[in-house]
Amino acid sequence: MRVLGVDPGLTRCGLGVVEGRPGRAALVAVGVATTPASDALGLRLVALERVFEAWLDLHQPDAVAVERVFAQANVRTVMGTAQAGAVAITCAARRGLPVVLHTPSEVKAAVTGNGRADKAQVGAMVARLLRLEGPPKPADAADALALAICSVWRSPVQARLAAAVASAER
Repeated sequence: MRVLGVDPGLTRCGLGVVEGRPGRAALVAVGVATTPASDALGLRLVALERVFEAWLDLHQPDAVAVERVFAQANVRTVMGTAQAGAVAITCAARRGLPVVLHTPSEVKAAVTGNGRADKAQVGAMVARLLRLEGPPKPADAADALALAICSVWRSPVQARLAAAVASAER
């Protein structure tokens, strides 16, 4: 199963593609999409849409995993994160791909065994699980890979069924 993980953000949006099954995962691709804070919101969202579409075309995932937005004190950050995540979800839905939303604590628990792990622990475990020389940088990239790993490991039956349905509909 191949999953595109998206750690949404307007300034930096982590993207990671992992292929695997529960207990085993391999890196396919990792990167970060950026947009200038000085650009208008609409232009930033269109830029992210283009990147998401290019990654979907290039990597042909079976499913997309997006970080579920959680409440923060900074409403502006939450709004930008939600908007970027919505674009990723829309791109996946347009193609009939199943989308899974994971909370940060769910992702941390899946890759580290601790739902309160810090960014360094998540990055170190992503590197270990994917047999990388070191944690992907910046942390947004590591977080996107962690989302993809979590999706492959946490919801394999549901994701496989959804992927089979999406594949049959294409």
